[in-house]
Amino acid sequence: MGVVLKQSVQNVVVTYLGFIFGAVNTLFLYTKILPAEYYGLVTFILASGAILMPLMAFGIHNTLVKYYSFYSDDQKDGFLTLMLLVPLLGIVPVALVGLFWYDPLGDYVSQVNPIVKHYLWYVYFVGLAMAYFEVFNAWCKVLMKSVFGNFMKEVFARVGVSILLLLYYFEVISLDLFFKSLVGLYLLRTIIIKIYAFYLRYPRLNFNFPAGTREILSYSFLIILGGSAALILLEIDKVMLNQFVNIENVAYYGVAVYIATVIIVPSRAMHQITYPLTAELLNLGDSDGLKKLYQRSSLTLFIASGILFVLIILNLNDLYLMIPENYRSGFTIVFLIGLAKVMDSILGNNNSILFNSQYYRTVLVFGVGLAILTIVLNYILIPKLGLEGAALASFVSILIFNIVKLVFVKMKFGILPFTQATFKVLATLILLTVLFNLVQFPFHPIINILLKSTLITLMYVGILYRFNISEDVTGMLSKWLKKNTP
Repeated sequence: MGVVLKQSVQNVVVTYLGFIFGAVNTLFLYTKILPAEYYGLVTFILASGAILMPLMAFGIHNTLVKYYSFYSDDQKDGFLTLMLLVPLLGIVPVALVGLFWYDPLGDYVSQVNPIVKHYLWYVYFVGLAMAYFEVFNAWCKVLMKSVFGNFMKEVFARVGVSILLLLYYFEVISLDLFFKSLVGLYLLRTIIIKIYAFYLRYPRLNFNFPAGTREILSYSFLIILGGSAALILLEIDKVMLNQFVNIENVAYYGVAVYIATVIIVPSRAMHQITYPLTAELLNLGDSDGLKKLYQRSSLTLFIASGILFVLIILNLNDLYLMIPENYRSGFTIVFLIGLAKVMDSILGNNNSILFNSQYYRTVLVFGVGLAILTIVLNYILIPKLGLEGAALASFVSILIFNIVKLVFVKMKFGILPFTQATFKVLATLILLTVLFNLVQFPFHPIINILLKSTLITLMYVGILYRFNISEDVTGMLSKWLKKNTP
């Protein structure tokens, strides 16, 4: 097994492991241990830090990956020194804003929830930790060591949060120390990945920066816009809810969103494989290969994300019976955000095509425009519809953004991700939803979820195999059946 394939498989395992720990934290530990208003505060701090991250990293985590291989070994020390220093162009101004305008900024964000004002510096340090973590994680990736960084990103912090919550539950630490430790956890994660990155290649400071520094900084600035736009689409709803509703509602919303976010796990895993493949096909000018990968990745991800969406929606009532009552009113949120994640998945490797092509600047402009639209929609819809308004704003923004990207790829490359199989999968998913929506079991919620999920999955896989809807699925099942048939 090659290095890339081996690490891709390991990264898939790590990603799923991280989501398991995240689900335990989100659905059970946070909801049953931390008071709702403080869980909402945690959600606000982490979402705000994530939005600050691209600015404070100054796009370097993408720039490092793009340009590292361009330079000889003699030039790489100067390049890496530049990569360590450039984030200060984002970090220092944000710190100065915090120092000189803390009170006005704090008063603005705490109009509805006064508690938030006292935690703004926590947002800064979480954003700082996330920023340099991404820089050092990219450092590891260019040296072909991605698994440890992925483990630190997906698993380490979530396991750490589990430990902190249990320590608070058993009164080993206070609530104040819990929040300080939470920030410390993200800083510790960054320190660990830094040590690992320096172990792989220890930088010798060299202030003779490489040729093309101006181009590097220009690219980094564009990536700030793209990264900020992407994270605004993902996180701004949680931040803006703080301006309109009591902060415990942010916790209720965050739980519903996390349930829906499970749908993108297959997509995150597959993109680690399709991203380099897409770049290679574009570099070779292989239009037929690109079209085939576009359509196969779209179909495979639609098959996976579609059934996850159906399983979540049909089992949601049983799932809600296992968490506190205050968190059970998010069906509409789960439906809208889940549907948005399915739409993301059905585009397959669309993002990889766009960001590896010469059109990436245009896409960044689209992203910024959609980020602005998202903010505007949240301002309009949250006061009118509350939590459902935030979900609707995200759904509409993602729908428009995906349509724009779909049309753009069609115009520039002449390809679409959909085939006849796409509509067969859609018809199958609708059939299963209608059929099993009428089926209710009278057992414990866990048994109900396992029983219904098993029946739905068996029927789904059976239909896919019987009608040969997907070559990949049929081929995989055929190999498995041959192996297990006497």
